[in-house]
Amino acid sequence: MDGILIIDDEKRMRHIIQLMLEREGFKTEQAGNGKEALEMLKRKRFDMAITDLKMPEMDGMSLLEEAKKIYPDFPIVVITAHGTIENAVEAMQKGAIDYITKPFDEEKIIITVKRSLKISRLQEEVKLLREELMERFDFSGIIAHSQKMLAILNQASMVANTPDSTVLVQGESGTGKELIARSIHYNSNRAEHRFVAINCAAIPSELIESELFGYEKGAFTGANKRNIGKFEQAHGGTILLDELGDLSIAAQAKVLRILEQKEFERLGGDEPIKVDVRIIGATNQDLDQMAEQNTFRKDLLFRIKVFPIYIPPLKERREDIIPLAEHFLKRLTQSMGKPNPGLTDAAKKFLIKQDWPGNVRELENTIERAVIHSADGNIDISHLTSSSPGEKETFEVDSDFVLPPEGVDFEKMEAGIVHQALEISNNNQSQAAKLLGLSRGKFRVLLKNIKEGGKND
Repeated sequence: MDGILIIDDEKRMRHIIQLMLEREGFKTEQAGNGKEALEMLKRKRFDMAITDLKMPEMDGMSLLEEAKKIYPDFPIVVITAHGTIENAVEAMQKGAIDYITKPFDEEKIIITVKRSLKISRLQEEVKLLREELMERFDFSGIIAHSQKMLAILNQASMVANTPDSTVLVQGESGTGKELIARSIHYNSNRAEHRFVAINCAAIPSELIESELFGYEKGAFTGANKRNIGKFEQAHGGTILLDELGDLSIAAQAKVLRILEQKEFERLGGDEPIKVDVRIIGATNQDLDQMAEQNTFRKDLLFRIKVFPIYIPPLKERREDIIPLAEHFLKRLTQSMGKPNPGLTDAAKKFLIKQDWPGNVRELENTIERAVIHSADGNIDISHLTSSSPGEKETFEVDSDFVLPPEGVDFEKMEAGIVHQALEISNNNQSQAAKLLGLSRGKFRVLLKNIKEGGKND
């Protein structure tokens, strides 16, 4: 940036403003009219501009319009005499950030400039944050290699283009329901407005209505002022009702009214409030079964299940495990300052074989623990199976095994398990022993017995 551009056809006025600003440490440049200023703006970008309105060749109003074509967010303050306030208002409507009336003093100039720069920087920060969010939740950036997840992203992309359709995202905890909901929002024309998420299960039932719909002053003991609820906060945008099945019947009725009439009332109020918001529900419960049991309203289920999306558990889309693990590994090693991110083949085999009852969230936590254990970010099987003293091992033998009536060949099964452990650990006996919950000594004895048994055969 190159400071502040001062534009006025009166050289004396430019000089006065320049002295005021440079005393405060601002760099300045000058232009004698709008045409000259526009040429300067085409060559380089300034922090802001201060321009008079009445000038020869190109007046301030024309300059404002042309400058906004080049830099839509460029902050411009206009200077106007008392008799041209109407022009100043028109300039504000055309994009000026503020105006200064003549005559003015130094304090007024400095306050206006500092305020305008602060507003401009905040607007730029908001713009950058919004761009980062839209990039983060762009469908092309979501890790998905399995056909099931690719189909889900295709569904989400389709419904994003219909910004009024309600969506119900279902799946186990940790599968990424909120990620899909946010992606739908940030890829829709509601992206310029807020995405508001609320976990219905985390708020006591007696407080959920006041959280969702707000309340008027005096609505209940302790309501000392009006409070705006989540639906009003999400106006123009999207609201995610996570754990939707935990909503009380009374709250369900109010959500249904919003879906049908686009309005609601705050607690303690009697004036309908109009709201434009897309509702996305998310749940790991069977809402159809709840509706049959009359614990969830059937009419609400019909209205919110316009576009259902089901996210399968991670164990049903194992093609996504390694890409997700590598994504988490790269991000975590960067944040922890570890230089050599990577997964050994044994670590990859180990990750793929797990059932991940906690789904993507559990996988991410596992990778984070492994990165902490690793000296350089390179992850081997030993980092994935490490536990704190006294901590229960994360991965255990499947407790759902049922002995068949005809029995099993235990020695053959035992030999097969040992062989798998050695394969996963690349024949590292210490790591294979850890996989089986054995000491290295016991594992060597077991291995010796298996080999000797094989020779006897």
